[in-house]
Amino acid sequence: MLKTDKSQEIIRKTEKVTPGGVNSPVRAFQSVGGIPRVIKKGEGAFLTDVDDNSYLDFSSSWGPLILGHADPDVVKAVQTQAELGMTYGASTEHELNLAQFIVDHVDPVEKIRFVSSGTEAVMSAIRLARGFTGRDLILKFDGCYHGHSDHLLVAAGSGLATFGTPSSAGVPEAITSKTAVLPLDDEEALEAFFEKHGDELACVIIEGIPANNGLLLQRHDYVRLLRALTEKHGALLIFDEVITGFRLGLGGAAAFYGITPDLLTYGKIIGGGMPVGAFGGRAEIMDMLSPLGPVYQAGTLSGNPLAMVAGYTTLKKLEDGRIYKELEEKNRRFVTDITEQLRDSKVNIAGIGSIFWIVFQSELPRSAAAINTAGIAHYNRLHEKVLNRGLYLPPSGYEVCFISSAHPDKMLTNAANTLANIIRQEAHTWH
Repeated sequence: MLKTDKSQEIIRKTEKVTPGGVNSPVRAFQSVGGIPRVIKKGEGAFLTDVDDNSYLDFSSSWGPLILGHADPDVVKAVQTQAELGMTYGASTEHELNLAQFIVDHVDPVEKIRFVSSGTEAVMSAIRLARGFTGRDLILKFDGCYHGHSDHLLVAAGSGLATFGTPSSAGVPEAITSKTAVLPLDDEEALEAFFEKHGDELACVIIEGIPANNGLLLQRHDYVRLLRALTEKHGALLIFDEVITGFRLGLGGAAAFYGITPDLLTYGKIIGGGMPVGAFGGRAEIMDMLSPLGPVYQAGTLSGNPLAMVAGYTTLKKLEDGRIYKELEEKNRRFVTDITEQLRDSKVNIAGIGSIFWIVFQSELPRSAAAINTAGIAHYNRLHEKVLNRGLYLPPSGYEVCFISSAHPDKMLTNAANTLANIIRQEAHTWH
């Protein structure tokens, strides 16, 4: 067992001044048990906690750190800007640089606006879609997460479609009454919904590749049907690419599926590790935003210069595609190493690009309902054992893992062996 005295002490003190001792719920380790690690340093592919334990990091701050922790070029760019000022409340050339890069490399994005988080980006994109279409109803999918704005905290029901049932206390049904939820990977439910409600829909929002509730890889035919139905009924299609944007490649999930959404939302990688969000799309839609149009959106720290330079420096390093090829090969080898060692077990690894997800079930699920909750519970039980072997995995079986360009090949091989050994050793406890 690793020493965790200092982490425990800091969490205990923080609980007295912060709800649950954390500023985002999953950090509390409630799903996996054990002691939340308090981190003091990230370097390359490694985290070091306050007790001086070192971990090979597969969380990557939940996805932004595609170059690893404290990439020297990103750090230098941020330091240079910080000496000039950390925020101005006025425009900078850095906003132009990052916006131009995204517009130049993502075909569906003709104009873009920066905000300070993915939640804010999605909230603003939906407001814009409603303003552009003059409609109120929105559709999301069970198993996709789009931040914590009120109208998206809607629970899925047992029927084909659910309307307006809040999934969080403090969210009035009146706010969620214009939000519908459908299961993923169900053409019949999708077509039936559009037949009945398609002409009322302002927009449909879906994660480019659902990766907040497992890695639920969708079929191309299903996504293309969704695009066709939205076009037929005059509803906008919003791709939430907060995770997949610039993680799967310069074109993200939109390029992977070969479709053109009307609006896209971004976060994580485009900030190079700094807090950031953005939404963009067709110019005629984006020009509905104030100050040009009637849809209001604003933010004091939007386009923060530190985030802009960190993001631009990151994206420039990704521009030639070499890192993406290396990452895809690293991930392919890593996933293959584990699956071959566990060939006779009921364990799968879902993987795409530099994302993977450990699945304790025979079939890879494509919908939230198809996820084996017993398998999730088994992952959660193993988490502390994996952590004590120096591997930092996300503290929930529903969360995906990320590989960065800083992950050494030898360490990935060792990590695959470690994970496979722990899973084999604990196979008897899985029911």
